Amino acid sequence: MFLKYIGMFILRCAILLFIAELYFFHKDILVGFVKLPFFHGSLGIRHILWAFLMLGMVTHLIPKVRISMSGRKILRETYSPPIQPYDEGELYKFVTKMNIKAWLVMLCWLCFNAIFAILYLLDIITVAELLLLSFLYYVFDLFCMLVFCPFQTFFMKNRCCVNCRIFDWGHFMIYTPMLAMPSFFSWSLFFMACVVLIRWEVVYAGHPERFWSESNDTLKCTNCTDKMCQIKKPLSDAYTAVKNRIER
Repeated sequence: MFLKYIGMFILRCAILLFIAELYFFHKDILVGFVKLPFFHGSLGIRHILWAFLMLGMVTHLIPKVRISMSGRKILRETYSPPIQPYDEGELYKFVTKMNIKAWLVMLCWLCFNAIFAILYLLDIITVAELLLLSFLYYVFDLFCMLVFCPFQTFFMKNRCCVNCRIFDWGHFMIYTPMLAMPSFFSWSLFFMACVVLIRWEVVYAGHPERFWSESNDTLKCTNCTDKMCQIKKPLSDAYTAVKNRIER
């Protein structure tokens, strides 16, 4: 699973480089992703790219598709209740604490992206910059998963992605800039991301026990088979050691 996501990260970097090349040398083509009618004309690179991006979100909605346990933990078949009964009061405290942190992340994310929306409305930046921003987020999404996640470190304080309360918010975050661009290409991606987000939140509200390691043994390190933290954990441990040394 780790190698699979490393491959996905490399692929996303390649896509970003392609978008960057369009941005710097063929901006009219990049703008055409949004400005040109989607269902007119011959099949082109924007249609293939749209289908690939859409497929990446649809896979998170199909139970049988093999993705990281970070996303599959919402499924009933991956839930493994502990042998010893868990404290439902502690689960309630966990849910309340995680919800507060999660909505703080959402507030910060929307405020941050509102800056770019305002710049766009003031004609300081164009759809080309917003598209480039979305694809930067596209790469940053897996960078957070594999290397370093500021949301995990500074907001959520969760142990790893498998235990992350907001893991499937990633698509919504990636396509947030596309909300400002009225077109089928951009809005269809954004609203599918909203579907993934809503499904995640509905399951979280109905089955919070699937998201807490004390009520779901699948989320414990001893039972982890993904091993997605091979880069992130050593870096996190080094960061913690330096932080503790500075505080002392």
